[in-house]
Amino acid sequence: MIQTLVYGPTMQATGAFDGGKITEQKPIGFPGEGSVVKRVSTLFYWAWAHANQDGHIPLHPHQAFEIMTYIVAGKGEHGDTLGTKSIVGAGGVQLMQTGSGVSHEERFFANMEGFQIWFEPSVQEAVKTKPTYNQYEHEEFPIAKGEGFTKKTVMGYGSPISIVADAQMWDVEIEAGATYTQAIEAGRTLTALAIRGDGSWTYVSQPGKDTAFKHKDFIVSRADQAEEAIITAAGDAPLRLVLIDVPSHVDYPLYPKR
Repeated sequence: MIQTLVYGPTMQATGAFDGGKITEQKPIGFPGEGSVVKRVSTLFYWAWAHANQDGHIPLHPHQAFEIMTYIVAGKGEHGDTLGTKSIVGAGGVQLMQTGSGVSHEERFFANMEGFQIWFEPSVQEAVKTKPTYNQYEHEEFPIAKGEGFTKKTVMGYGSPISIVADAQMWDVEIEAGATYTQAIEAGRTLTALAIRGDGSWTYVSQPGKDTAFKHKDFIVSRADQAEEAIITAAGDAPLRLVLIDVPSHVDYPLYPKR
């Protein structure tokens, strides 16, 4: 059995920093922020940020979680109590494995677009490790081109990123009218955020049973058996999706989130 649910922007949370200079749409927010989806297994938090002008988030602490900032457009700056001060551009990743604890600050430059995504390893084990920071540039990630699509592997086979939490991530661009097929293993959940364009979602085992989605929608597809999702870019515009695949269940207690 496979289940596909679509959550529009009104079912997601929102946030803002630095007097509204940085705004966020959150497919998965923090408790009390109003997102319908509270978490998806090891995928604990997902914010899609835009900066209309330079904006700053001051120093604040983190512990245990593996926190990724993925830049879609523009530039982002990271500083932390490990002594890091660095800037990454479009397509790059800043990754903190926060371990026993670290504080960091962020600066998003004007016209920046990006994500902050939290992945959850075993918190009990993670707090025993030293915090780390690593940065990766766009050119370090594998990019595959197929008929009508381009797929960048942000986490997964061939990616330079290695985290403890079980998760894979892709940035996929699909030409107008073209299709892209994504395998989903049994016992795993595939999530997707449509950051450009509209589309439809169906499965090899269910031809003709299409689920439509629009720009800014968040899609969650949980597979009890192995399946292949067929994603089509609708209309005359290309489609761009960020896809994250995680196990539907893990064998360690997850951090309480209400």
